[in-house]
Amino acid sequence: MAGAQPTRLSRLLAMVPYFQAHRGISISQAAQDLGVTPKQLTKDLEQLFVCGLPGYYPDDLIELEFSEGHVDVGFTAGMDRPLRLTTTEASTLLVALRALVDTAGLIDRDPAQRAIAKIEAAVGSALPALASADGPSAAAEVPTYTTIRDAVRRRRAIRLRYYSAGRDSVAERVVDPIRLQVMDQHTYLEAWCRLSDGVRLFRFDRVDEAVELDEPSAPPADAVDRVAPTLPADNPDLPTVEIEVDADHLWVLDYYPADPIADPTLRATGDPVRARLAYGSPEWLHRFLLGFGGGVRVVGQPTTTATVRDAAMAARTRYR
Repeated sequence: MAGAQPTRLSRLLAMVPYFQAHRGISISQAAQDLGVTPKQLTKDLEQLFVCGLPGYYPDDLIELEFSEGHVDVGFTAGMDRPLRLTTTEASTLLVALRALVDTAGLIDRDPAQRAIAKIEAAVGSALPALASADGPSAAAEVPTYTTIRDAVRRRRAIRLRYYSAGRDSVAERVVDPIRLQVMDQHTYLEAWCRLSDGVRLFRFDRVDEAVELDEPSAPPADAVDRVAPTLPADNPDLPTVEIEVDADHLWVLDYYPADPIADPTLRATGDPVRARLAYGSPEWLHRFLLGFGGGVRVVGQPTTTATVRDAAMAARTRYR
């Protein structure tokens, strides 16, 4: 993922061939090359030392010597040999690659498409057909997606023109990118929003315009390490209201920023379920409630109830 640090697993997989090619390299130099601290590298080497081939007897484990500040590899457990994929493994990998390509904005499609082509060429006709090259994965990259990913990788601030579904409005804001996130098959930019003075998530397909600025991304240090905000991602400080949802409308809880405030098992009883709904504006809330014809109701808000009731009666009058 652009801008993200390699996972520990990816580092561990890369270390054995790296140290095989750089015999006797110092831990400090290796840490610099691999983008980790010497302390973290030592922990990774200690983990590799107990990894190896099935059986996991002493002769099956990777043999590493990393005393006195230098690293050398004795037994690689086969991790220095080129990877050979079976047909099943190649099919699984292709499905995963195509899923990444089809997730809007997550990765640069060109390298992924090249990887797909290489795997298909290597496996040849033994591989079952999985998807047409004319499908969604072949669609052109959206320019704003490329701009955001490049800014994350280069650690540059971005000026966004962004549509907020919660507030039903478009606003410009300058953000300091932190990382990319994928949730519910959507790609989000996690960033420090200077307008809101907090961490926000910005859904890629709601960005109307993205401009990389000639200044570094500088989110507060504590913002980088904190857990990403939960949806509604771009407005975690939105007002909330209690609603009552009929049994035949419980799907609402899966598609809107509503959290049940009672036992979730009530979903199976057929009784209404109460939840707390985040909303951006009174106008949005009124439209939301009107759209369900009474199947979703606000609780303890007489003014909102009266407004929705009057609007529904006025609409009914027009149909007469």
